[in-house]
Amino acid sequence: MKYAVITGTSKGLGASIAKLLMEASYHVIGLARSQNDELKQLSTHGSYQHYQTDLSDLKATEATFNQIIHSLQDKELESLVLVQNAAVVTPIEQVGKQNNDQIIDHVHINLASPMIVTNIWLDAWRNTTFPLILVNVTSGAANRSVYGWNAYGSTKAALDRYTKTVALEQEELETENKVFLFDPSIMDTDMQGEIRSADKSQFIDVEKFKAYKTENNLRDTSKVAKVLVDRLLNPTLVKNGEYLSVKDII
Repeated sequence: MKYAVITGTSKGLGASIAKLLMEASYHVIGLARSQNDELKQLSTHGSYQHYQTDLSDLKATEATFNQIIHSLQDKELESLVLVQNAAVVTPIEQVGKQNNDQIIDHVHINLASPMIVTNIWLDAWRNTTFPLILVNVTSGAANRSVYGWNAYGSTKAALDRYTKTVALEQEELETENKVFLFDPSIMDTDMQGEIRSADKSQFIDVEKFKAYKTENNLRDTSKVAKVLVDRLLNPTLVKNGEYLSVKDII
């Protein structure tokens, strides 16, 4: 059986990835703070199981993933994909005016959680008879400094370096596991709405992001998800350590 574990499936890109994989007969396990009833009710060859999880709580995240791994170890697995999609952009604010609790939650969700999950995941499936595929969703903000996005750009940059280092280690260990980055670029999501609601004093490029919406330049999440899912459904095309950007495909 083919399984995929995806974080951030309550809406947006995570929900779109889950839907497409379910249509391709994957059994999807989704994690998010809120339930996605639409995915549960979909009539496909795959299925959907939800774990209500707050990824800012690292102990709870670890416990949930250990529970998921335990449940999967009883299955006859032929393919196993992990997509770490969940992320937050808050706080959108210049340094010196931020809420420290928001900074901590941000780092936990965007960086510490993926690192802990990857560590648990690779240890648990050390003796699998098939290569694992792990995807970390990144952002172009990892490669440039954006006023007000000091936390977001920093955690995404760190996630990029971490992902490429894990890929290097897997290569040296000759595991045949594949770990790579996916950059979805700008999409029509709730996160974009949150960005547009920022004050210019917090986010200097806010007018540019408002224009993305009014000029219909935001991609639909289903189209973005298809780029990633098409790659996942053809494992021979997946390259360990690659940076897959939607802008290079559509």
